[in-house]
Amino acid sequence: MKIDFNTITENTIQGFKGGEKETIARMFYDGTNRIMKARLVPGASIGMHTHDAGCEVMLITAGCGSVIFDGERIPLSAGDVHYCPKGHTHSLVNDSQADLEFFAVVPQQ
Repeated sequence: MKIDFNTITENTIQGFKGGEKETIARMFYDGTNRIMKARLVPGASIGMHTHDAGCEVMLITAGCGSVIFDGERIPLSAGDVHYCPKGHTHSLVNDSQADLEFFAVVPQQ
């Protein structure tokens, strides 16, 4: 199966999961799994949340920022992968002056 994100409508989400500013995202959802190509503008964040139903894998494709994972702040930059296992808590923060772009997969378990 091919997912062409160029054909998926780009949405601007204000305060995604209680975060700051906006997340610009193209999302694919098949009823079970979510796949997202997105970016955070400078100063934006995805709010702190727990993955109760599954994990999340996030690949940083451009820019840099930080993830707060189970209370620990970890810097991330292009090429880094962040993994949040089921039952854990995290937040993504763009604490840089440029857009932070990422690709995320949230499979249900």
